[in-house]
Amino acid sequence: MIFRLLNIQGIAGLAVSVALGLLLIIQKGETRHWKRQSGQFEQLYHAGEAALSGTIANYRAAAEAARAADRANLARVDAEQRAINERTSNDFQARLAAAHSLARRLRGQAASATADRGGVRAAPVPGLSVASDGTAEAASQDRLSLADRELATEQAIQLDELISWVRRQHAIDRDGQSGVESAVPKG
Repeated sequence: MIFRLLNIQGIAGLAVSVALGLLLIIQKGETRHWKRQSGQFEQLYHAGEAALSGTIANYRAAAEAARAADRANLARVDAEQRAINERTSNDFQARLAAAHSLARRLRGQAASATADRGGVRAAPVPGLSVASDGTAEAASQDRLSLADRELATEQAIQLDELISWVRRQHAIDRDGQSGVESAVPKG
């Protein structure tokens, strides 16, 4: 009976209405689904932003810690170098003073030995030939004077202390890594 009241156009309108209703219901489901997905994507975005902020903060903190470690290492190396410089200077001054003291004592002994020769006559020694006197003079002629010997000693001490200073400076661990063994050249 109802079908008699409805004609083809009515049935088609009814079918289209049902189809549109179904499409509306499907669209509502899709909207809910994408709203949930949108919320999840937003949470992921905020989590990524927070992780990026944390990473940036960690890198900044690590960079500042590295700068602080570098400053501490620089202070340590400077202190070690100052100590080496002072110790080397003190050693050099002490060795130089000892060399000067020894040179004064040798000059004093040489002066007293020359003064003593004239006063006391030693036991007679057989005379040397003229040829042997020339050899003795030639040997003493090639020797350094006391002043030249003192200067050579000073220079030898300077070179020795310079070598010692270079070795000590080279032995300083400039990287601040305690596990690395320092290479001090021998010899």
